[in-house]
Amino acid sequence: MKRYIISEIIYWAIASISLLQVFKNWESDRQRSYIFMLFGVVSIFMALFRRNFRKKYNKKNLDNSK
Repeated sequence: MKRYIISEIIYWAIASISLLQVFKNWESDRQRSYIFMLFGVVSIFMALFRRNFRKKYNKKNLDNSK
């Protein structure tokens, strides 16, 4: 179960670093900023997907244990 939380946190970290790079490189290298923006959006999507999956998994385990 901890693996799901850790992977979710890793995706949030990747998203925050990517979006920070977007703001840092926006004026100097716009093409690179677009790539980091894509990484950030995909990481946010994956973190939310993992969270949704983790909650469904927890609910399923709680229902089966009763």
